[in-house]
Amino acid sequence: MIKTITLKNIATYDSSNGVIIDNLKKINFIYGANGCGKTTLSNFLLDPDNEKFIDCTKVWENDTRLKILVYNKKFRERNFGNGKLNGVFTLGQATTEEINVIEDKTEELKKLKIEGGQKRDARNNQIKRKEALEKEFTENCWKKLFKKYEKEFKEAFIGSMKSGELFKNRLLQEFSNNTASLESIEVIREKAITIFGEVPQNIALLNTITYDRILEIENDSIWKKVIVGKADVDIAKLIQKLNINDWVNQGRTYIQQDDETCPFCQQQTITEDFRSQLESFFDETYMNDLESLKKLKQEYDSLIQNLVNELNIIETNQKSFKDTKLDVDKFSAYLKTLISQNTANNELLSNKTKEPSRTIELVSLKEQLDLISDLMTLTNTEIEKHNDIVANFNTEKRNLISSIWKFIIEEYKTDITTFNSQKSGLETGIQALQLQLDAKLKAYRELDIEIKNLSKNVTSIQPTIDEINRLLKSYGFLNFEIVPASEEGFYQIQRENGEVAEHTLSEGEVTFITFLYYLQLTKGGFSEETVNEERILVIDDPISSLDSNILFIVSTLIKEILKDIRDNKGNIKQVILLTHNIYFHKEASFEGLNRGKGEKNNYYIIRKINSVTHIFPYNDKNPISSSYELLWNEIKEYNNNSGITVQNAMRRVIENYFNILGNKRDDTLLSKFENPQEKEIFRSLLSWINEGSHTLPDDLFIELPDQSIETYLKVFKDIFIHTNNIGHYEMMMGIEENIV
Repeated sequence: MIKTITLKNIATYDSSNGVIIDNLKKINFIYGANGCGKTTLSNFLLDPDNEKFIDCTKVWENDTRLKILVYNKKFRERNFGNGKLNGVFTLGQATTEEINVIEDKTEELKKLKIEGGQKRDARNNQIKRKEALEKEFTENCWKKLFKKYEKEFKEAFIGSMKSGELFKNRLLQEFSNNTASLESIEVIREKAITIFGEVPQNIALLNTITYDRILEIENDSIWKKVIVGKADVDIAKLIQKLNINDWVNQGRTYIQQDDETCPFCQQQTITEDFRSQLESFFDETYMNDLESLKKLKQEYDSLIQNLVNELNIIETNQKSFKDTKLDVDKFSAYLKTLISQNTANNELLSNKTKEPSRTIELVSLKEQLDLISDLMTLTNTEIEKHNDIVANFNTEKRNLISSIWKFIIEEYKTDITTFNSQKSGLETGIQALQLQLDAKLKAYRELDIEIKNLSKNVTSIQPTIDEINRLLKSYGFLNFEIVPASEEGFYQIQRENGEVAEHTLSEGEVTFITFLYYLQLTKGGFSEETVNEERILVIDDPISSLDSNILFIVSTLIKEILKDIRDNKGNIKQVILLTHNIYFHKEASFEGLNRGKGEKNNYYIIRKINSVTHIFPYNDKNPISSSYELLWNEIKEYNNNSGITVQNAMRRVIENYFNILGNKRDDTLLSKFENPQEKEIFRSLLSWINEGSHTLPDDLFIELPDQSIETYLKVFKDIFIHTNNIGHYEMMMGIEENIV
């Protein structure tokens, strides 16, 4: 069946919201004035694939599509445009046994369809459970993982960030395929800073320092050697006794050539002999030691100064380099200590060169130089790692992304495992139900083919001709009938004298014949194979050109179809009836003996408001009622109102039914009561209903009307009993037990 119809952006249906006709049942009545959009609805159901209906949709129950047979103006034009009607195949010529076989097979087919529907529902429920599971898991993945690591690992999520579904799929894929080693979050974050930051560039290695020569000079024995003059010279004893070697050596430089004045006492004491002794005392050995001392100091100073300058340049450069791998603070501390130690050594060396006879012990720079060298070596190791990353950037990036996903799936491993287990169980169930459904569908198709083959052998178009002619005669159309046309497989309309009546029929007659033809089509098909197809009927104003007599005929024929639908008989599963005629609506929707049996009818009214079509659902409450029926409702439901209007309703019912329609005046009705007491009660009833109809109750009269109403309701019923109209009373009051 069709459950919902949406009409939008077509004719008088607006383009934004349109109209949604939902909750459709087996039998649906849609009332609306001409021009409000009924034909647009029937045309959509007739030709839903037409591009002008691109924004219109319909929803099928259980997604099971059925054939739709639409009766409207286009049906008449299409099927009677040339005065001929296509043959309709029915089972009318089949034997009872053949029909019983087909009916049994058809019932079996219906059972298979129901069972298939049950399997489909069970499968769909499993699918919904699976969808709900996946939705919940997707939302949790998005909230607990993506949002948690989005900022720091965004690069790893590229390609799966647009939706939770993409992220979930990537997570499950990584869970199945990721073989990376599990690393700590700290290591991953450290790598991410480099790889996910700016695209890294190569960093130049720090120049390594050498200081072996510095350490050799530091350890030279000359620094501890006492450098003095020659001991076997006469003045040596005095110089050594006074320990004035360095003083004499320094003063010796002040002795000028050919000058006998002593630079110390300023006396003429400098003789050639004295000069000779001084020269002998400060012999070549002394002078060589002194020269070595000076050279070593000079070399030491140069090496240290160059090294310190180089280290200062490194410090300055690394401080300004944002991507430095050097621990600059530690480096600066080491360098500062080194410079301080070198300053102390410079003072010692200066003292030694001034006083060679002294011994000194230099502060060893080895420890500080080793610290600086080790720090630079460590830095170069980090630079090499960085440069390796740069050289293999894409590879390292892929490895990091794999490590990130490995860490994430390990963190969420329990939830993923639980989800996969539950999903697998549901998929197994869905697969099993699908196999069962496929088996039902296969059996259904095979049985359907068998029924069609059986129908081929017992169907013909002649029963359709006979049935239409029977109906025409039954309803007084005696001057023409349906006969086979000269062209095989077609009908034509023929007068009693054999004349083809194609151009002499009134519009009402053509409409009636076409509708009878449509009714036969609903019971059969244009081919033998389609005779037993399940179908939906859409009937759009079948009495627009008919007189009042045929209106009742058509409504009677339609009610027979509706009765079979309520009783679940035949292959018609749903009817949507559209009309603008109130009387036809009332007649066709009147349920009679079927009232309250089976699924109730559904009612809608279509109205055009400000040139836009709107739908108003009334569910199972028929919005179309006659004034006479409304009067009976006032009587029947007096307990639901004040009771004031019940008198007027009784009076108008008696006037309409007995006085006007039955031509029976009050005196005639009074004569039907033989008991004098009943006559008085009837007169009292007439007075009571007339009083209640034409005057307002006295405000001072406070007696509740319930008891009076009950009394007069009994007399009101007796009128129908004594006049032999109790059936009408019970029908209008909804008392169906006694209706025969």
